[in-house]
Amino acid sequence: MMPLFLALLLFAPELPSGEAVIAKYIEVTGGRAAYDKLHTSISTGKMSMPAQGIEGKVTIYEAEPAKNYTTVDIPGIGIVEDGTDGTVAWEKSALQGARVKTGAEKAFAIRSANSESKFRDWKRFYKSVETAGVEDVNGKPCYKVISTPLEGAPEISYYDKTTGLLVKETGIMSSAMGEVPFETDISDYRKEGDLLVPHKVTQTFVGQKMEIVLDSMKINPEIPKVRFDIPPDIKALIK
Repeated sequence: MMPLFLALLLFAPELPSGEAVIAKYIEVTGGRAAYDKLHTSISTGKMSMPAQGIEGKVTIYEAEPAKNYTTVDIPGIGIVEDGTDGTVAWEKSALQGARVKTGAEKAFAIRSANSESKFRDWKRFYKSVETAGVEDVNGKPCYKVISTPLEGAPEISYYDKTTGLLVKETGIMSSAMGEVPFETDISDYRKEGDLLVPHKVTQTFVGQKMEIVLDSMKINPEIPKVRFDIPPDIKALIK
């Protein structure tokens, strides 16, 4: 009689490759053709940190392949800005001033700048993507995919086995506070143009929880190129 552990090993279902899991995600969220048509987007919504009683209005400008400019307007605190032109990554606020991101933090910012491009052109940002197993997320089995970036710590993504949708990400994020573990829950997928896009992202880091809920997203709007220009005070820091 075959030993039980050997039988389980031989008859265990084969896991799809990490590349296949990402390909399914692209398919169920609109397909390659829909992604290829996406060049720019402008999203608006609300940011909140419930434990601190902080709320603000968020606006996100994105352009392929990795350009981003995000503002969060928080009453009583001011405007927090964060951006990248695909080469330089930076942030500034009334509380902390201007800062240029470097190293792994810069790499994380650039590959996270345009989530659609990150999936469509993942080889531009990652050395490899590997399926490491199946784990439950909120009671649903998900493929656990480990993505190793060209620079920085590996990131773990969880894709629902049934729907193919990305529902959670974890990893180590480089920041002004150093290396910080993070956990991101992704939900409320809705159709925007030809794409299915998550409208709610809840991120937990350093014991704090931040939630972003989008209420609108414009697909392929005209965005002036200067929107992604590096601000003068950031340029001064670079010099």
